[in-house]
Amino acid sequence: MIYNELGKTGMRVSNLSFGASSLGGVFHDIRESEGIKAVHTAVDNGINFIDVSPYYGHYKAEMVLGKALKEIQRDRYYLSTKVGRYGENGVNTWDYSAKRVTDSVYESMERLNIDYIDLINVHDVEFADLNQVVNETLPALVKLREEGVVKHVGITDLQPENLKWVIEHVPAGTVESVLCFCHYSLNDEMLLDYLDFFEANNVGIINASPFSMGLLSQRGAPAWHPAPVALKEACMRASDYCTEHGYPIEKLAVQYSTSNQRIATTLFSSANPQNVLKNIDYVNSPMDSSLVEEVQKIIGDQMRVRWANT
Repeated sequence: MIYNELGKTGMRVSNLSFGASSLGGVFHDIRESEGIKAVHTAVDNGINFIDVSPYYGHYKAEMVLGKALKEIQRDRYYLSTKVGRYGENGVNTWDYSAKRVTDSVYESMERLNIDYIDLINVHDVEFADLNQVVNETLPALVKLREEGVVKHVGITDLQPENLKWVIEHVPAGTVESVLCFCHYSLNDEMLLDYLDFFEANNVGIINASPFSMGLLSQRGAPAWHPAPVALKEACMRASDYCTEHGYPIEKLAVQYSTSNQRIATTLFSSANPQNVLKNIDYVNSPMDSSLVEEVQKIIGDQMRVRWANT
């Protein structure tokens, strides 16, 4: 396992990290005991960064993770959770007010059975009023950082331009890390356009979803996936090509997403201990760079043909 420093936080995090969304049954129902074992398997095999949110499974993921963390020494992992997105009784809610996010931090610590949080994130700022994030949400979290309740403060979003805008509108050092998903993978390298900016502002970079929410998998994207049909077809063709060469596209995808050391870590999520071990094995194996080039060419060529015919 390779370890990279997350910006200027002093945290040296494994280049593959554990996303706990699956513990909330976000993708499908889980056996709680298996989910707990998955967390232990990750930490026992070198993963030292765990990310969760009260939004995942509407608090369930934090509660299951908390049970797992009871049995793991606190100095063996860094814990990241979030504020701003919540839910109850199947209804999603958002609240980025100073009072709610402050209360949320203490509620998360109770669910997680910890007495401090290594990294607290404003969750998916695209759903918030960015001015509120700048003027109210982040100052509340900085206050908690000053009090030692949280160690570091970050922001997350699908859209890197929103992350950039927030950083540009707060005092230097307010935001210490960003988490962006689906934009550093075999089919999408948008995050590369923002690395210089984040580094110039001493902001660490967390990538997520190396499989691009299922696009880069042998089973293909789920029905709800927002990608256009052309991209789904291109990724499936790339997957078939990898299979023909005896190299699962999942292996190539996780290897590629963890290969850029300017990106501190890449999150994946699984409540299955065997899948955790499989992904750790992938990331600890050498990557076939020539296959990366072929897969990216297949995806690019397929997309160009489809768009040329529309």
